[in-house]
Amino acid sequence: MEDKTQLSETNQLSKKLIIITFTGVILAIFLSALDQTIVGTAMPKIVADLGGFSHYTWVTTAYLLTSTITVPIIGRLTDIYGRKWFYISGLCIFLIGSVLSGFSQTMIQLIIFRGFQGIGGGIMIANAFTVIADLFAPAERGKYQGFITGIWGVSSIIGPTLGGFITDKLSWHWVFFINVPLAILVIILFIFFFPYFKRDNLKHSLDWPGITTLILTVAPTMLALSWGGSEYNWMSPQILGLFIFAIIMLFIFITIERRSPEPIIPLSLFSNRIVTISLSIVFLTGMCMFMGIIFVPLFFQGVLGLSATTSGSFLTPMLLGQVCGSLISGQLLSRAGGHYRIQGMIGLVIMATGMFLVARMTLDTTYSAAMINVVIMGLGLGLNMPLYTIAIQNIVPYNIVGAATSSVAFFRSIGGSFGLAILGTIMTNHYSAAFLAKIPALVKSTVPADTLRAMANNPEALISVDAQNQLKGILSPLGEQGTNALNQLIEVMRRSLSGALTQVFFLGFVLILIALILCFFLKEVPLRKKRNVRETTQNPKTANK
Repeated sequence: MEDKTQLSETNQLSKKLIIITFTGVILAIFLSALDQTIVGTAMPKIVADLGGFSHYTWVTTAYLLTSTITVPIIGRLTDIYGRKWFYISGLCIFLIGSVLSGFSQTMIQLIIFRGFQGIGGGIMIANAFTVIADLFAPAERGKYQGFITGIWGVSSIIGPTLGGFITDKLSWHWVFFINVPLAILVIILFIFFFPYFKRDNLKHSLDWPGITTLILTVAPTMLALSWGGSEYNWMSPQILGLFIFAIIMLFIFITIERRSPEPIIPLSLFSNRIVTISLSIVFLTGMCMFMGIIFVPLFFQGVLGLSATTSGSFLTPMLLGQVCGSLISGQLLSRAGGHYRIQGMIGLVIMATGMFLVARMTLDTTYSAAMINVVIMGLGLGLNMPLYTIAIQNIVPYNIVGAATSSVAFFRSIGGSFGLAILGTIMTNHYSAAFLAKIPALVKSTVPADTLRAMANNPEALISVDAQNQLKGILSPLGEQGTNALNQLIEVMRRSLSGALTQVFFLGFVLILIALILCFFLKEVPLRKKRNVRETTQNPKTANK
């Protein structure tokens, strides 16, 4: 066991230990990505079984919320106390959360357990890319960062199809239980082989006020974004109260971090233009990445009427493009001079093109056209994935590399959370308004008003055979007239959902254009070719100059 192996002055680790450590990180990344993409594909069936379409995005948002809060906290703590046992504890929490999620009987239970699972996922994310900084110099990291994001993509390719197959052939409960054997394997591997990365043996102070105010900033914000427009009116006292409370906590958090000797999020990071621009781009692309993972399957199941297995396969081309893009980007970054600004702009142009094409998809879109659209979007996303972590790691001192690296995952996750909350609300509101406006007179005269109001908030009949059978049962006494009413109703629901998702995808296109403009102002600093745990590198406050 390599439990007491610490990084020395020259940061020397055996080749065998590096390989084993890197393999363990890959398996943990595989586990985390597999879970997220499997659940995304199964979500329509989960909603059909447990109900609560207005909470469609919250099963994912709860996971993202808790993992988002956890990432910066753990990232900083691993700088101070070492990474190994945090990593193992994260895997254990993730394992328990998976089992509890699989046994959920209501949407509320599932949301709570996914939130718990997200704590473990956040710990895993915080460590994954930071360990690469422990093992390799910045000039070499591109190859390995690209490989890791490629592995994320590979597991994401497997996930949708596997999730759809499990959902169709077994039940959605098993999309959570499948995590158990792999999680146990990785835990055992980490206990016996993961090295003990620790910067020093000095006594440190834990920034509890910073941790508390960070949680009290992020959580109310996400609750307000999720509930606004669905559970409560945007101008209601509940939503305004949450926003006001979050803003107050943000000011308190910033004040605390400025005075803390060892802040959870060192504010000096944001005085550097490279860090600030990189995190802004990560935030925007994170919104679009999670939007694609969640809403693309909904389009194919709800609009095109495909099964969970088939709709999952539509994500595969996008994720395959992401894998190729990540591998190409990482290799180019290490072998072609580290031009992360140029590579980023190329990737964003490609991603914007793909998102625009996806936004133009309709009920009449062919399989081949849809495949091309999502491949282009995924390729652009993959080209961007490894870049900004390397750019940030290259410019910050090693003693805060964990906090700096976790900030990338933090902003990507919080971007995903904001994106799903905001875009999910837009989708639901647009669908409801379009559905109510397009109901034919025959449907209004034959379908009960309560049923129509329920369908305006939940297009369950598009993805649930049981819901369709219930509608048939209501309309069957009307004979041929009832059959016509059912067909018209399904058509209205399908077109309304298609229009709502088109709006969401077009907004994603606009967000990527904004990211492209920001990337134009990103400064390139040559990637360092050496690594040393005691090096201070360039001061974040002066690196802009």
